[in-house]
Amino acid sequence: MAKLLRSEGDLNISGNRDAWQKAHIDAKCRALLDEDARYFLRQALSTPCLNALRGCGGIYIEDLQGRRYMDFHGNNVHQAGFGNPQVLEAVKKQLDELPFCTRRYTNRVAVDLARKLVEMAPGDLDKVLFCPGGSEAVGIALKLARMATGRHKTISMWDAFHGAGLDAISIGGESIFRQDIGPLLPGAEHAPPPDEYRCVFGCGDRGGCDMTCARYVEYMLEKEGDIAAVIAEPIRSTPYIPKPEYWQRIRKACDRHGALLILDEIPHALGRTGRMFTFENFGVVPDMVVIGKGLGGGVFPLAALIARGSLDVAAERALGHYTHEKSPVGCAAALAAIDFIEKNDLAAHARDLGAYALDRLRGMMEAHPLIGDVRGIGLFLGMELVRNRATRERAVEEAEAVMYAALSRGLSFKLTMGNIVTLTPALVITREEMDRALDIIEECLYEVEGQSGG
Repeated sequence: MAKLLRSEGDLNISGNRDAWQKAHIDAKCRALLDEDARYFLRQALSTPCLNALRGCGGIYIEDLQGRRYMDFHGNNVHQAGFGNPQVLEAVKKQLDELPFCTRRYTNRVAVDLARKLVEMAPGDLDKVLFCPGGSEAVGIALKLARMATGRHKTISMWDAFHGAGLDAISIGGESIFRQDIGPLLPGAEHAPPPDEYRCVFGCGDRGGCDMTCARYVEYMLEKEGDIAAVIAEPIRSTPYIPKPEYWQRIRKACDRHGALLILDEIPHALGRTGRMFTFENFGVVPDMVVIGKGLGGGVFPLAALIARGSLDVAAERALGHYTHEKSPVGCAAALAAIDFIEKNDLAAHARDLGAYALDRLRGMMEAHPLIGDVRGIGLFLGMELVRNRATRERAVEEAEAVMYAALSRGLSFKLTMGNIVTLTPALVITREEMDRALDIIEECLYEVEGQSGG
């Protein structure tokens, strides 16, 4: 059960976490954490919290005790870096001019952001809706797919995360959100993800990926016959990176069977993978793409659905209707973040520095038996820790030990699936900072391998 619950992130119900807190949290911070736990509902991915922050900037967060950490987690909102001065200036200026836009009205900055996203997006993705968060944007996409196709069934992936709303967890594939929750959306079919390292179809035994996972989605589309949409992350946040052929085959299969292709890029659009949109790495254009997190510049919660103009078919219905749908402040933050990313060519920087970091991770794999696999694209990197490379048993306890050892040295990152070190720094990171972070990880690997007899 615990293994299933670790899919989206490291849990706070952990003895390792308790030990780290006892060694590093002082009385003042402990009092704030206790007060937080008193007033917030408890849940295994957040409350009670690990620590308390008092500041953030660039690639760093700073805790209440004044310790700074390179944040390679950041909830993936920090493409432009924490506290980006250009974003903050735009937000402050907008607060003085127009802080809120009530329903039935528009505003210049919202229209400017919509135009900018349409200009950035490839193909005929030329219609937009905004809302406060990614889960809500996924819900809008699902409703629009139903209205456009007259169908309600979807195909999505096991292990996927599309948000925490009831509709989003229905198409999501993680036990921590789905298990024992009761009835979910009808027609939400699931397929195995394109995870070559742990392929349920055994592609590793056949010498590598042979597209069995893509053919299975094609098979599902044919057998169901009335699928409204395939909705998936172009890359999973563990991460695993499918081959371009995977999405190209599914794109063609959707077209054959009258299904839409919806790609969820909430964690990694806007440059993280070396392109402004992640799907550009795979040579396809979806019918809809959902973006969020970094869209608000690391300051404001904002997400967007970008769709083909031919899907503008719901004029008499309510697709979103969110209170902050055209937030002038959120849109100002987004425009400033996008401008900063483009002017500083951060997508190219992510592509180049990510390739360098991936080479270093591969070199570390040769020296550390605890590393079973490394993969990544741009500054979306993953290192899978295993107890035995032959059996690929997940090294869950060892991964937690590495994570808390790294925290003690000033590096924060996320664990997914219990054993995958997931590295997503701000795109403003320098090569020197990346080297320091990777040095810390290697020091922690040596420490944990020594303790486990590796």
